[in-house]
Amino acid sequence: MTFTFSHDKHTCIRFITGGAAAVAILLGSAAPAFAAKLAAKAAPVQLGNDISWPQCGKPLPSGQAFGVVSVNGGTAIKDNPCLSSELQWAAHSTGAVPAQKKIQLYVNTANPGNLGVASWPVSNTGPSGTATADPYGPCAGEDSDACAWQYGWNRAFEDVQNRFVPATQSLGLDTNPANYPWWLDVETVNSWESGSTTALARNAHDLEGMAAYFKSLGATQTGIYSTSYQWNQIVGTTVSADSNLNQTFSWLAGSSSKSAPSDCKKPPLTAGSTVAMTQYVSGRYDYDYSCL
Repeated sequence: MTFTFSHDKHTCIRFITGGAAAVAILLGSAAPAFAAKLAAKAAPVQLGNDISWPQCGKPLPSGQAFGVVSVNGGTAIKDNPCLSSELQWAAHSTGAVPAQKKIQLYVNTANPGNLGVASWPVSNTGPSGTATADPYGPCAGEDSDACAWQYGWNRAFEDVQNRFVPATQSLGLDTNPANYPWWLDVETVNSWESGSTTALARNAHDLEGMAAYFKSLGATQTGIYSTSYQWNQIVGTTVSADSNLNQTFSWLAGSSSKSAPSDCKKPPLTAGSTVAMTQYVSGRYDYDYSCL
Protein backbone atom coordinates (compact mmCIF):
# COMPACT_ATOMS: atom_id res chain seq x y z
CA MET A 1 0.00 0.00 0.00
CA THR A 2 2.82 2.42 -0.80
CA PHE A 3 1.49 5.85 -1.60
CA THR A 4 3.85 8.27 -3.35
CA PHE A 5 3.30 11.87 -4.30
CA SER A 6 5.31 12.35 -7.47
CA HIS A 7 3.84 15.59 -8.79
CA ASP A 8 5.46 18.97 -8.22
CA LYS A 9 2.45 21.10 -7.37
CA HIS A 10 4.35 24.33 -7.76
CA THR A 11 5.40 23.39 -11.29
CA CYS A 12 1.85 22.42 -12.15
CA ILE A 13 0.45 25.67 -10.80
CA ARG A 14 2.95 27.72 -12.76
CA PHE A 15 2.01 25.81 -15.89
CA ILE A 16 -1.67 26.44 -15.35
CA THR A 17 -1.33 30.13 -14.61
CA GLY A 18 1.62 30.98 -16.83
CA GLY A 19 0.67 28.84 -19.81
CA ALA A 20 -3.07 29.39 -20.01
CA ALA A 21 -2.92 30.90 -23.48
CA ALA A 22 -0.90 27.99 -24.83
CA VAL A 23 -3.31 25.50 -23.27
CA ALA A 24 -6.28 27.34 -24.78
CA ILE A 25 -4.70 27.35 -28.25
CA LEU A 26 -3.85 23.67 -28.09
CA LEU A 27 -7.05 22.41 -26.50
CA GLY A 28 -9.64 25.07 -27.23
CA SER A 29 -12.76 24.55 -25.14
CA ALA A 30 -11.13 21.56 -23.39
CA ALA A 31 -8.61 23.85 -21.65
CA PRO A 32 -10.65 24.37 -18.43
CA ALA A 33 -11.14 20.61 -17.97
CA PHE A 34 -7.47 19.94 -18.64
CA ALA A 35 -6.43 22.61 -16.15
CA ALA A 36 -8.82 21.14 -13.58
CA LYS A 37 -7.19 17.73 -13.93
CA LEU A 38 -3.76 19.25 -13.43
CA ALA A 39 -4.97 21.09 -10.34
CA ALA A 40 -6.48 17.88 -8.95
CA LYS A 41 -3.17 16.08 -9.36
CA ALA A 42 -1.46 18.93 -7.54
CA ALA A 43 -3.79 18.72 -4.51
CA PRO A 44 -2.10 17.88 -1.18
CA VAL A 45 -1.96 14.23 -0.26
CA GLN A 46 -4.60 13.53 2.40
CA LEU A 47 -3.33 10.08 3.34
CA GLY A 48 -1.21 8.86 6.19
CA ASN A 49 -0.38 5.32 7.30
CA ASP A 50 -0.43 3.54 10.63
CA ILE A 51 1.98 0.74 11.52
CA SER A 52 2.80 -1.49 14.48
CA TRP A 53 4.69 -4.62 15.50
CA PRO A 54 3.40 -6.75 12.54
CA GLN A 55 5.43 -4.48 10.24
CA CYS A 56 8.70 -5.21 12.08
CA GLY A 57 11.39 -6.15 9.57
CA LYS A 58 9.07 -5.64 6.61
CA PRO A 59 8.94 -2.91 3.94
CA LEU A 60 7.14 0.17 5.26
CA PRO A 61 4.93 2.61 3.36
CA SER A 62 6.60 5.64 1.81
CA GLY A 63 5.47 9.12 0.86
CA GLN A 64 2.85 9.24 3.63
CA ALA A 65 1.66 12.66 4.76
CA PHE A 66 1.78 11.52 8.40
CA GLY A 67 2.53 8.34 10.31
CA VAL A 68 0.73 6.80 13.28
CA VAL A 69 2.87 4.36 15.28
CA SER A 70 1.77 1.85 17.91
CA VAL A 71 3.61 2.08 21.21
CA ASN A 72 2.53 -1.45 22.14
CA GLY A 73 2.96 -4.93 20.75
CA GLY A 74 -0.68 -5.89 20.41
CA THR A 75 -1.79 -5.69 24.06
CA ALA A 76 -1.73 -2.96 26.68
CA ILE A 77 1.19 -4.52 28.59
CA LYS A 78 3.48 -5.45 25.69
CA ASP A 79 6.20 -3.45 23.96
CA ASN A 80 6.39 -2.75 20.25
CA PRO A 81 9.90 -4.12 19.54
CA CYS A 82 10.24 -1.83 16.52
CA LEU A 83 9.03 1.37 18.15
CA SER A 84 12.25 3.31 17.53
CA SER A 85 12.60 2.39 13.86
CA GLU A 86 8.92 3.01 13.23
CA LEU A 87 9.08 6.43 14.88
CA GLN A 88 12.00 7.21 12.62
CA TRP A 89 9.84 6.18 9.65
CA ALA A 90 7.05 8.51 10.81
CA ALA A 91 9.54 11.36 11.22
CA HIS A 92 10.16 11.18 7.46
CA SER A 93 6.51 11.82 6.61
CA THR A 94 5.95 14.61 4.12
CA GLY A 95 3.78 16.75 6.40
CA ALA A 96 1.53 17.55 3.43
CA VAL A 97 -1.52 17.87 5.72
CA PRO A 98 -0.79 20.75 8.12
CA ALA A 99 -3.68 19.79 10.42
CA GLN A 100 -2.10 16.39 11.08
CA LYS A 101 1.12 16.03 13.07
CA LYS A 102 3.77 14.09 11.14
CA ILE A 103 4.32 11.73 14.07
CA GLN A 104 1.33 10.38 15.99
CA LEU A 105 1.04 7.53 18.47
CA TYR A 106 -1.57 5.01 19.47
CA VAL A 107 -1.74 2.72 22.48
CA ASN A 108 -3.51 -0.57 23.02
CA THR A 109 -6.18 -0.52 25.70
CA ALA A 110 -7.91 -3.13 27.85
CA ASN A 111 -9.76 -3.61 31.12
CA PRO A 112 -9.05 -7.10 32.54
CA GLY A 113 -10.52 -6.25 35.94
CA ASN A 114 -12.18 -9.57 36.63
CA LEU A 115 -9.30 -11.76 35.41
CA GLY A 116 -6.94 -11.39 38.36
CA VAL A 117 -3.97 -10.19 36.28
CA ALA A 118 -0.69 -9.31 37.99
CA SER A 119 -0.73 -5.76 36.63
CA TRP A 120 -4.08 -4.93 38.29
CA PRO A 121 -3.64 -2.04 40.78
CA VAL A 122 -4.00 -2.55 44.52
CA SER A 123 -3.95 1.13 45.51
CA ASN A 124 -4.24 4.65 44.15
CA THR A 125 -0.47 4.96 43.94
CA GLY A 126 0.72 5.18 40.35
CA PRO A 127 3.93 3.73 38.89
CA SER A 128 5.76 6.98 39.71
CA GLY A 129 5.18 6.31 43.43
CA THR A 130 2.81 9.23 43.94
CA ALA A 131 -0.90 9.12 44.70
CA THR A 132 -3.29 9.86 41.86
CA ALA A 133 -6.47 11.93 42.02
CA ASP A 134 -8.75 9.02 41.19
CA PRO A 135 -12.22 10.52 40.59
CA TYR A 136 -13.89 7.24 41.57
CA GLY A 137 -12.34 6.99 45.02
CA PRO A 138 -10.08 4.45 46.74
CA CYS A 139 -8.73 1.41 44.90
CA ALA A 140 -7.80 -1.60 47.03
CA GLY A 141 -7.34 -4.23 44.30
CA GLU A 142 -11.00 -5.08 43.76
CA ASP A 143 -12.88 -5.05 40.47
CA SER A 144 -14.20 -1.52 40.89
CA ASP A 145 -14.66 1.79 39.10
CA ALA A 146 -11.69 3.25 40.98
CA CYS A 147 -9.34 0.38 40.17
CA ALA A 148 -10.41 0.37 36.51
CA TRP A 149 -9.54 4.07 36.27
CA GLN A 150 -6.22 3.46 38.05
CA TYR A 151 -5.40 0.57 35.70
CA GLY A 152 -5.85 2.88 32.70
CA TRP A 153 -3.69 5.58 34.29
CA ASN A 154 -0.92 3.04 35.01
CA ARG A 155 -0.89 1.64 31.48
CA ALA A 156 -0.68 5.13 29.96
CA PHE A 157 2.17 6.03 32.34
CA GLU A 158 4.13 2.99 31.17
CA ASP A 159 3.39 3.77 27.52
CA VAL A 160 4.91 7.21 27.90
CA GLN A 161 7.70 6.78 30.43
CA ASN A 162 8.86 3.22 29.69
CA ARG A 163 8.32 3.09 25.95
CA PHE A 164 7.87 6.46 24.24
CA VAL A 165 10.49 8.51 26.11
CA PRO A 166 13.40 6.04 25.69
CA ALA A 167 12.57 5.58 22.00
CA THR A 168 12.45 9.29 21.20
CA GLN A 169 15.61 9.92 23.22
CA SER A 170 17.50 7.29 21.23
CA LEU A 171 16.48 8.99 17.98
CA GLY A 172 17.04 12.57 19.04
CA LEU A 173 13.34 13.35 18.58
CA ASP A 174 11.19 15.58 20.76
CA THR A 175 10.67 13.67 24.03
CA ASN A 176 7.77 15.82 25.25
CA PRO A 177 4.62 13.68 24.96
CA ALA A 178 2.46 16.82 25.05
CA ASN A 179 3.66 17.67 21.55
CA TYR A 180 2.18 14.53 19.96
CA PRO A 181 -1.35 13.29 19.30
CA TRP A 182 -2.24 10.19 21.36
CA TRP A 183 -4.88 7.69 20.27
CA LEU A 184 -6.59 5.06 22.43
CA ASP A 185 -6.99 1.91 20.35
CA VAL A 186 -10.28 0.38 21.54
CA GLU A 187 -10.96 -3.04 20.03
CA THR A 188 -12.88 -6.14 21.06
CA VAL A 189 -9.83 -8.40 20.52
CA ASN A 190 -8.39 -7.16 23.83
CA SER A 191 -9.64 -8.00 27.35
CA TRP A 192 -12.80 -6.19 28.43
CA GLU A 193 -15.51 -6.68 30.99
CA SER A 194 -19.00 -7.47 29.74
CA GLY A 195 -22.40 -8.70 30.82
CA SER A 196 -23.83 -5.62 32.50
CA THR A 197 -24.04 -1.84 32.30
CA THR A 198 -21.77 -1.53 35.33
CA ALA A 199 -19.15 -3.71 33.64
CA LEU A 200 -19.22 -1.49 30.53
CA ALA A 201 -18.97 1.57 32.77
CA ARG A 202 -15.77 0.20 34.27
CA ASN A 203 -14.40 -0.16 30.74
CA ALA A 204 -15.20 3.50 30.15
CA HIS A 205 -13.53 4.50 33.43
CA ASP A 206 -10.42 2.57 32.42
CA LEU A 207 -10.20 4.62 29.22
CA GLU A 208 -10.81 7.80 31.21
CA GLY A 209 -7.80 6.93 33.36
CA MET A 210 -5.62 6.65 30.28
CA ALA A 211 -6.90 9.90 28.84
CA ALA A 212 -6.40 11.60 32.20
CA TYR A 213 -2.73 10.65 32.28
CA PHE A 214 -2.06 12.02 28.79
CA LYS A 215 -3.89 15.22 29.66
CA SER A 216 -1.91 15.52 32.92
CA LEU A 217 1.21 15.83 30.76
CA GLY A 218 -0.32 18.66 28.75
CA ALA A 219 -1.36 16.63 25.71
CA THR A 220 -4.17 18.45 23.94
CA GLN A 221 -4.64 16.09 21.00
CA THR A 222 -6.10 12.88 22.38
CA GLY A 223 -8.63 10.68 20.70
CA ILE A 224 -10.21 7.27 20.25
CA TYR A 225 -9.68 4.73 17.50
CA SER A 226 -12.50 2.22 17.02
CA THR A 227 -15.57 1.36 15.02
CA SER A 228 -19.03 2.30 16.24
CA TYR A 229 -19.83 -1.40 16.68
CA GLN A 230 -16.77 -2.17 18.81
CA TRP A 231 -17.20 1.02 20.81
CA ASN A 232 -20.79 0.11 21.63
CA GLN A 233 -19.78 -3.43 22.59
CA ILE A 234 -17.09 -2.17 24.97
CA VAL A 235 -18.60 0.95 26.58
CA GLY A 236 -22.16 1.12 25.29
CA THR A 237 -23.89 4.26 26.50
CA THR A 238 -21.96 4.50 29.78
CA VAL A 239 -19.81 7.54 28.92
CA SER A 240 -21.11 10.30 31.18
CA ALA A 241 -21.74 13.85 30.05
CA ASP A 242 -18.75 15.14 32.02
CA SER A 243 -16.34 12.40 30.90
CA ASN A 244 -12.93 13.42 29.55
CA LEU A 245 -13.61 11.09 26.60
CA ASN A 246 -16.03 13.67 25.20
CA GLN A 247 -15.01 16.60 23.01
CA THR A 248 -11.87 14.88 21.77
CA PHE A 249 -11.17 13.28 18.37
CA SER A 250 -12.42 10.13 16.68
CA TRP A 251 -10.44 7.95 14.29
CA LEU A 252 -12.95 5.68 12.57
CA ALA A 253 -11.89 2.29 11.26
CA GLY A 254 -13.71 0.17 8.71
CA SER A 255 -13.79 2.44 5.67
CA SER A 256 -12.90 1.59 2.09
CA SER A 257 -10.70 3.64 -0.20
CA LYS A 258 -13.84 5.02 -1.83
CA SER A 259 -15.84 5.68 1.33
CA ALA A 260 -13.01 7.13 3.45
CA PRO A 261 -13.73 10.79 2.53
CA SER A 262 -17.49 10.52 2.98
CA ASP A 263 -17.08 8.57 6.23
CA CYS A 264 -15.65 11.75 7.73
CA LYS A 265 -19.29 12.79 8.04
CA LYS A 266 -20.19 9.85 10.27
CA PRO A 267 -21.02 10.50 13.94
CA PRO A 268 -17.99 10.65 16.24
CA LEU A 269 -17.52 8.03 18.94
CA THR A 270 -18.26 10.38 21.84
CA ALA A 271 -20.32 13.51 22.40
CA GLY A 272 -18.92 16.76 21.07
CA SER A 273 -15.97 15.04 19.40
CA THR A 274 -14.60 15.56 15.89
CA VAL A 275 -13.91 12.85 13.33
CA ALA A 276 -10.28 13.53 12.52
CA MET A 277 -9.42 10.47 10.42
CA THR A 278 -10.95 7.45 8.73
CA GLN A 279 -9.03 4.25 8.07
CA TYR A 280 -9.10 1.64 5.35
CA VAL A 281 -6.93 -1.33 4.41
CA SER A 282 -5.47 -1.78 0.97
CA GLY A 283 -2.99 -4.52 0.18
CA ARG A 284 -0.68 -4.96 3.15
CA TYR A 285 -1.00 -1.48 4.67
CA ASP A 286 -3.46 0.62 6.65
CA TYR A 287 -4.27 4.01 5.16
CA ASP A 288 -5.62 6.98 7.12
CA TYR A 289 -7.62 9.70 5.40
CA SER A 290 -7.44 13.09 7.08
CA CYS A 291 -10.83 14.69 7.70
CA LEU A 292 -9.27 17.92 9.02
